[in-house]
Amino acid sequence: MNFDIAKQIAPAVFSDTYLEARRKLLAAATTSSAHQCSNSGPSGEVLYTDAVYFGPSDAKNLLVLISGTHGPEGYCGSAAQLLFLQAKLHETLPPSTAVLLIHALNCYGFAWDRRGTAEGCDLNRNFIDFSKPVPPNPEYEDLAEHFVPANRTAEQIRVAEAAISKYRALHGEVALRSARVRGQYTRPGGLFYGGTGPTEARQTLEKIALEFRVAARERVVIIDYHTGLGPYGYGELQCEQPSRFGGYERATKIFGATVTSSDLGTSSSIMLHGTQDEFWQRILGERHTYVCLEYGTYDIARGREILRNEHWLFMYQPEAADADLGRQIRNATKLYFYPQAADWKEMILWRAHLVHRQAIEALGSAE
Repeated sequence: MNFDIAKQIAPAVFSDTYLEARRKLLAAATTSSAHQCSNSGPSGEVLYTDAVYFGPSDAKNLLVLISGTHGPEGYCGSAAQLLFLQAKLHETLPPSTAVLLIHALNCYGFAWDRRGTAEGCDLNRNFIDFSKPVPPNPEYEDLAEHFVPANRTAEQIRVAEAAISKYRALHGEVALRSARVRGQYTRPGGLFYGGTGPTEARQTLEKIALEFRVAARERVVIIDYHTGLGPYGYGELQCEQPSRFGGYERATKIFGATVTSSDLGTSSSIMLHGTQDEFWQRILGERHTYVCLEYGTYDIARGREILRNEHWLFMYQPEAADADLGRQIRNATKLYFYPQAADWKEMILWRAHLVHRQAIEALGSAE
């Protein structure tokens, strides 16, 4: 794929709404398995997570491509999935290899430009084993009312920022970031809230995995598209903690030395609770390789403000979510996680195409 092709393809694969993204997917795929969400979109539209499968039904090797784990990050992931189909990579799969596209896993968040689910959960903190005690995060408790103040007056934000700055000065930036993002299970609707049980989106993923017999495969590579961390436009391949060092080693054999790990401290992410890789580790163990393909957007301070406003809206003013103020906040969230610039879009396509080819080649080498 040369530069001109990337530029030409971008309008065909990127979308401006969840509905447009879904229409493009269904036009490119002849059949799909649709899983309806119990919540509707801003205009009352019905929402679906779609699963599209190509290859032998009993293929021993499987590539899984997932978009929309975090709502507005679905714009990038949907485009990458459509690129896979536009490039006709599904027509060049090695023998005994299949591909499963899971489009708009958190379709509610995608439609509402909300990172979380309808339950107010961060889906990528929701995959813990809820039969066991939830992971503690007392540090979040200390700062919860400052991370998302009950009102957005200038004075309240000033007080919140002062408290956060004091915590940073006492404990350091890494400790502050861990408290904020690693996952918390005590403040419903707050930042990175993991919930009290499996969300509807998590249950949808579990149903799709059963429907397509994912746990029966000999080798599975999962690419989960995300945005918001790292340098602008760069696609970092992150391994998550549940796979430990073995998962990292498997990933580096497939994708090379650019793979990063929170265990090793090389990732732009930190160690998190309840990530999607916990699910894949439970059902597949060492037969799977999971990577989060994380594309950078804008600076992290801007992202903190964006998420504070988004969570404030849905925690304290949910009735205004589709009013002028709500649309303003939601659009800011969308633009942070989905930059509209042509250069960013082309960077996404280049990296995605490379990663897709590497995954297919690796699965083919296992024939």
